[in-house]
Amino acid sequence: MITLTGVFGQTAENQPLEIEDTTTDTQTPARVILFNDDWHTFDEVIGQLIKALGCGTDKASAIALEAHTKGRALVFEGTLKDCLRINSVLEEIGLITQIEI
Repeated sequence: MITLTGVFGQTAENQPLEIEDTTTDTQTPARVILFNDDWHTFDEVIGQLIKALGCGTDKASAIALEAHTKGRALVFEGTLKDCLRINSVLEEIGLITQIEI
């Protein structure tokens, strides 16, 4: 818990205001999830997965097929920093993604 004091850091009763520290370390374990959509072709999704992950066509195709059939697929598990990088590449073409921490 972080305690802030000063002009903006006190309650009406003049007590220090406590704010929860929600800072997340970039080394925190996280996961990137890809959701199915009706706008992108399989080839577009596969190409973007290859670009984001540096994987081969077989792995990218398996992820795209899982997202299509199950509605979502695990793309990557690793540090939050790596997940943010991969997620940003997937979102370049408007894929629907989520990072879970």
